[in-house]
Amino acid sequence: MAANPNISLPLYERVPEKNTLHKVLNVIILLLLLSLLGYRLFSLKIHGFPWLLAFLCESCFTFSWICSTVTKWSPVDCITYPERLLQRVHDLPAVDIFVTTADAVLEPPIMTVNTVLSLLAVDYPADKLACYVSDDGCSPLTFYSLVEASKFAKLWVPFCKKYGIPIRAPFRFFSTHELSSGTAQFRQDWQRMKEEYEELSRKILDVATPIHGTTSTRLDLTGEFEAFANVERNNHPTIIKVISDNKDGEINGEVPHLVYISREKRPRHHHHYKAGAMNVLTRVSGMMTNAPFMLNVDCDMFPNNPQVMLHAMCLLLGSKSERDSGFIQAPQKFYDAPKDDPYGNQFIVLQHYLHRGMGGIQGPMYCGTGCFHRRKVIYGLPPDRSEVNRRLMLKGGELGKLFGNSTKFCESAAHALSGLEQKTDCCDNISSSIEAAYQVAGCNYEYGSSWGNQVGWVYGSTTEDIVTGLRIHRQGWRSMFLNPDPPAFLGCAPTGGPGSLTQQKRWATGLTEVLFSKNSPILATLNGKLEFKACFFYLWILTCGLRSVPELCYTVLPAYCIITNTTFLPKVEEKAICVFASLFVSYNLYTLWEFNKLGQSIKAWWNNQKMARIYSTCSWFFGFLAIILKLLSISPTVFEITRKDQSSAEDDDNNKVDVARFTFDESPKFIAGTAILFLQLISLAIVLSRLSQQAALEVDGSGLREVLCGVLVVLYFSPFLKGLFGRGKYGIPTSIMYKSIAFALLFVHLCTWRQM
Repeated sequence: MAANPNISLPLYERVPEKNTLHKVLNVIILLLLLSLLGYRLFSLKIHGFPWLLAFLCESCFTFSWICSTVTKWSPVDCITYPERLLQRVHDLPAVDIFVTTADAVLEPPIMTVNTVLSLLAVDYPADKLACYVSDDGCSPLTFYSLVEASKFAKLWVPFCKKYGIPIRAPFRFFSTHELSSGTAQFRQDWQRMKEEYEELSRKILDVATPIHGTTSTRLDLTGEFEAFANVERNNHPTIIKVISDNKDGEINGEVPHLVYISREKRPRHHHHYKAGAMNVLTRVSGMMTNAPFMLNVDCDMFPNNPQVMLHAMCLLLGSKSERDSGFIQAPQKFYDAPKDDPYGNQFIVLQHYLHRGMGGIQGPMYCGTGCFHRRKVIYGLPPDRSEVNRRLMLKGGELGKLFGNSTKFCESAAHALSGLEQKTDCCDNISSSIEAAYQVAGCNYEYGSSWGNQVGWVYGSTTEDIVTGLRIHRQGWRSMFLNPDPPAFLGCAPTGGPGSLTQQKRWATGLTEVLFSKNSPILATLNGKLEFKACFFYLWILTCGLRSVPELCYTVLPAYCIITNTTFLPKVEEKAICVFASLFVSYNLYTLWEFNKLGQSIKAWWNNQKMARIYSTCSWFFGFLAIILKLLSISPTVFEITRKDQSSAEDDDNNKVDVARFTFDESPKFIAGTAILFLQLISLAIVLSRLSQQAALEVDGSGLREVLCGVLVVLYFSPFLKGLFGRGKYGIPTSIMYKSIAFALLFVHLCTWRQM
């Protein structure tokens, strides 16, 4: 009998990408930046304050460009072969799936339900999967929705696997696939599934609708909902409910385990935001199923590729050394995103070049969702452990110091660290482990242990994903980029000004926290095993909050020069002006080429350019200020949840246009952008005033160069310009305008006072 040739073939291939032109263009821009800095440095003595400020800002921009160039230098992509995996591995390893939600209003339960249903229906043995849903909002509505979803799943999962449905999230499937072909049986089943899903959606919507005149839901908090009676969002005991216990695997159309968890919260105990929720999920799953691999997704990120588990296993099981696949990160891609990326938050270009670039170094960063982990890596096991270190780590006393005072959980952790696939005493009936699971989900359990430091998701930052991935890389693990076709996961990107700016502020706050902590990438390189080139990538990411200061200064520099009649640019007759012009043109053509190469439009490129300026001067700057207040012990950082709205292909054109329009609220984050706009308009008005008085611009003062830069800044902040004339949520609130005008006039006064 002939041997199967696929047995000897690899489960994945690393494919280096040729990027010679990229390298050349990056070097050219870098040389222009260095030439600019050299010119600034040698001419500082003959110029004033604007020249010095421009030199400092451009030095920061040059450092940022060096970091991104190093990161993108050697891109690598991974191609997976799931068909080879199925031929080679007959007993696939178990996977515990973590879904996190924190607010039933900002994150509608129907969205969580669709994510859970799509995960339960992936192409993977049902007896090898367990789905754990963390509800940090302790909402009975979320629990009710999951209970009803588990009933629908008994119909939906067999339907998907019987007909090979390409998209397993019901809302997405029924909104993008019309019933136009197929057998009579398929049409009948399709119609039945649609009716059942519409009934599920109606039930959830009815319960979610508050009783008239109150904020109460229509749920009767008795029976299985009694645990939710008289609980407060941030003051309640642990609630763990086994919604679906799959004892027989796939027999009779069973679905994977489904468990609801709302961890204990008390006002005097810091719950550590999402990182704390992830650690509770890790411990509870360790008590119940203890799978060697874990997948974590946000409640809005559903698996778009039904074979996503198999693709990930190709990387996890196909590596020659486990060191190469400490975790597997899939890119964040979005469904029904507004055309031309009006908010600059789809990250198409960023993920394509930077994640692949990191793939050629130590692997992509952990992005917080769509990521597969090795449980033992999350438990803090280094990749180069010797037999002596392993034995020391597995001692009972050492395990207690690391993992807490639960003997059963320490036994579970010992299984995971020793490489055993699963516990054997509780996987068949996870309901028997609830009592032990309650113990490890309590808010006091972590005291005296290493959770949040050496073990689990790392505490101390609102970007728990970055700092946790950095710790893993620091230990010497590598990561891989999972990018199958179709995309592994799809989610919904924030729309509107408030949601987008809030998300960016939270990221900037958390990233700056990491930069100034003991988890800094510089320390990870000097004292750990983070590769030198990987350090450049992390510095580029983590310094976004710091970069907001030179971004803000550079943005107001044209207005300052016009008001004070000074200059920060060479005269037109000077040869140095060629360096500035060449740098401006080459950078913009280079970034435009990057977007065009990936099929993005010129408008998408422009939207990303202007939103980059808005984010850096508004969101990032406020994130930076939040860290300053924290370091001064004035105010702690706050985790702000981003509103998520589930759209569909059925949205009409008018709604899509509305989604693309920039919106405002009374958040202080809009003050900076509005003040910058007013400041530029005031400076341009001053120029017109001088011209109307027939006062020619001084030879050594500001001229057309600064005016053009001021006009460019106004174009960058065009959403705010439109907001001056908009109404409702599309207009800038009056309170924001008053405060912004006050700041702008104060700046003008200080500039004119300095001239006196």
